[in-house]
Amino acid sequence: MRVIVIAPHPDDEVLGCGGTIAKHSANGDSVYVCVMTKGYKPLFADEMEFIVKDECRNADKLLGVKETFFLDFPAAMLEEVLRYKINDAIVERIQHVRPDIVYIPHRGDMQIDHKMIVDAAMVALRPKYDHVVKKIYAYETLSETGWDIPNTANEFIPTVYNDISNYINDKTEAIKCFKTQLAEYPNARSVEAIKALAMYRGATMKMNAAEAFVLIRELQM
Repeated sequence: MRVIVIAPHPDDEVLGCGGTIAKHSANGDSVYVCVMTKGYKPLFADEMEFIVKDECRNADKLLGVKETFFLDFPAAMLEEVLRYKINDAIVERIQHVRPDIVYIPHRGDMQIDHKMIVDAAMVALRPKYDHVVKKIYAYETLSETGWDIPNTANEFIPTVYNDISNYINDKTEAIKCFKTQLAEYPNARSVEAIKALAMYRGATMKMNAAEAFVLIRELQM
């Protein structure tokens, strides 16, 4: 199978489905990651771009990712980009990779970048193009999912649980590559918090560790 993970920022792919990526890779699937933004605010030093990209490449390599695409849209300023440019960029990647499975962020995430990327991804994933994706999943991202105003639209309600008991260490080792993003516990973006969420999702289904997803669309042939 061919798989692509759409990540608004570098590290979202690891936070949301790092264990699942490692599992896909171990099963012989070809996994691609599409990072939509530079991952840092424009007021930061230019050198930050190279640091964050290197962190991302190293993390994805640990998980067995075949290729990481960087589209370099501006983080925290995505609303200033013409919508069709974001839509077209994702369409191009989807039609190039031709994945069977696509993982996208949860639309109820607090970060406006996440909401915009989800909307653009769903435009790109309409079953009107040459290649039609078979499954679309939404993943949860610690420090983003669940922090917006609580309502039924924002709530992350998982319908799919992926057993990552054998891959939780791969996920935590990958996230450690992001030295610019990690923080000390009890910060949500910490190794301990990532493990705790995986254990909680796992215990929900009587597994040691899991990642949870919302199934958005499945095409059965």
